[in-house]
Amino acid sequence: MASAGHNTLVVLGPTASGKTRLAVQLARTLGGEILSADSRQVYRGLDIGSGKDLSEYAEGGALVPYRLIDIADLDSEYSVFHFQRDCFAAWEDVTARGSLPIITGGTGLYLDAVLRGYRMAEVPEDVALRARLDALDDAALAAELQTLKPEQHNTTDTLDRARTIRAIEITTHEHEHPPEPGPPIRAVVLGALWPREELRKRIAARLQERLNVGMIEEVEALHARGVPWERLDLLGLEYRFVAAYLRGDLKNRNDLFQKLNAAIAQFAKRQDTWFRRMERNGTEIHWVPEARLDAALAILRTLS
Repeated sequence: MASAGHNTLVVLGPTASGKTRLAVQLARTLGGEILSADSRQVYRGLDIGSGKDLSEYAEGGALVPYRLIDIADLDSEYSVFHFQRDCFAAWEDVTARGSLPIITGGTGLYLDAVLRGYRMAEVPEDVALRARLDALDDAALAAELQTLKPEQHNTTDTLDRARTIRAIEITTHEHEHPPEPGPPIRAVVLGALWPREELRKRIAARLQERLNVGMIEEVEALHARGVPWERLDLLGLEYRFVAAYLRGDLKNRNDLFQKLNAAIAQFAKRQDTWFRRMERNGTEIHWVPEARLDAALAILRTLS
């Protein structure tokens, strides 16, 4: 890696593509540590629904070190700013110890925050901007955010009025204030690639497994501990649909599976659209068929 001028690996891919397993295999082979780029796995208590699958980090031997998982509580709001700050700090620590940082995940905003080359600023409240935005209805707010950030594929910011206003505030500030450079990350980006129909089968199989091992019970326990339905609705598709099932908005477990499976498949397509846009914007992604370790290592050899 270093001889080719690279000091970081990024392993990305849509949900259920096997990117985490590939990243762990690469970490074992190359002496690396995992930096998770997942907007839900940062939260304690979101285990099954967020797909932490921490057992993968221990497959094949000693535990592969990982960072940026289980670092925030659900009563706090962990933003892309917090992620970039924490990821840069973790990257600097891993690099200083002579290990290879391997950043893996499917959250496009988080990946962009690492690869864009500059540090995001902590954005204060803009009283005048908020006064203007408060006069707009929800549809107008969503349209303004879309104009400011047309590349956005994560829709959670538009599900809650306060989040939409904050997202507009942050994006406006970024447009008006030149950013500081980030750490010298020179990454090789690998992408887990599957034929679309195969990925859909993997999504369905993984969803069924998670339902079988307690995903419904996980959401039920979170609500019983005081996490409101509104908060669960903002924590991604699995938590939103299971919460709807528990409230009686979905008629039975099969209805839950069918609707959630279709929604996850649509989300995977949006992730793929995001990654293709990254390519058009200059990020070179080396696609790894079926997330195979041998194919990934072959790609890395051609770059060394």
